[in-house]
Amino acid sequence: MRTPGRRPRRHQVFVPPDVDLTLLASRVQYIGSAEHKTYPSSAGPPRPRADATKCDPSLHGDFAQLTAWLRDGVAQGRVGAPWEGDFPRYVWTMHGGTWYEGRLVNSGQGTYKGYEIRPTELPDGL
Repeated sequence: MRTPGRRPRRHQVFVPPDVDLTLLASRVQYIGSAEHKTYPSSAGPPRPRADATKCDPSLHGDFAQLTAWLRDGVAQGRVGAPWEGDFPRYVWTMHGGTWYEGRLVNSGQGTYKGYEIRPTELPDGL
């Protein structure tokens, strides 16, 4: 979720015709970002940005679960352009009534960070 007052971003859901979403989903991984943490984690010491959503502490350390959420979003085709190498820059998934956006942080390894977003920030069609 963005800090109040920032304009919502609009991304487009897009899957190139030759992409195998099941194979792609098996290659992505959540690694997190210290920019969204208020506590030490595998992503490093906390470096929270003022305009970034803070991660839910109840998800602390559960990178396997967050990777599963990310992979589910990819497998369902909830991915968005631009594509950087083999990977989409954005992935969207919903859990517990909350939408999350994954953002590619390393296009060579297919690793992502993620954060909560408002429904108004979703691309059209989701």
